[in-house]
Amino acid sequence: MAERIVVIGAGGFGRETLDVIEAINAAGGAPKWEIVGVVDDAPAAVNLERLGARGYPHLGGIDATRDILATSAMAIAVGSPATRALLAARLIEAGARFATLVHPSAIVGSQSRIGEGSIICAGVQVSTNVGLGLRVHLNPGAIIGHDAVLADDVSVNPGGVVSGDVSVGRGSLIGAGAVVLQGLSVGEGAVVGASACVTRDVLPRVVVKGVPAR
Repeated sequence: MAERIVVIGAGGFGRETLDVIEAINAAGGAPKWEIVGVVDDAPAAVNLERLGARGYPHLGGIDATRDILATSAMAIAVGSPATRALLAARLIEAGARFATLVHPSAIVGSQSRIGEGSIICAGVQVSTNVGLGLRVHLNPGAIIGHDAVLADDVSVNPGGVVSGDVSVGRGSLIGAGAVVLQGLSVGEGAVVGASACVTRDVLPRVVVKGVPAR
């Protein structure tokens, strides 16, 4: 029997997460997940329209849907690492169960560990002995090199590359098409801008951009 699941977040990544769930269901002999709907405290009108076009209901905000959330697994599909962490803390208090979702087209190497609540999109490549923390988001086409460690609530945007032996601190974001070179560290809460090339360690809670990233 398929397990009920609710997606938290009606924005772009929420709808990408629906794609991941649909692909998982299509790849199996029987559907693994029953999508109950989407929860969002303040969805934009355009996102409600796009959800409706796909046939998925907006169930309401978190407080108004606690009975539904209590009987379903949840996927926090919010791109902002800081917001995702705050939502997780709020939901954990209510006894949340977080789904771990891996698109069938993603490649996950040997000895890699994927933390609960993580969402791995289409075309992602995760090499060997990689450690992903809780609620890590790997957007389409991201590449994670061997022995890399990504802490809780990290996001790697589309096409981002985290090279081997890299450490990425909690709540950090690697922008679209950015590259972090081998053996470096990105501190907690840092942001690496789109298309940047990181050639030295990034301190916590700073923004770097450019080639080389500064």
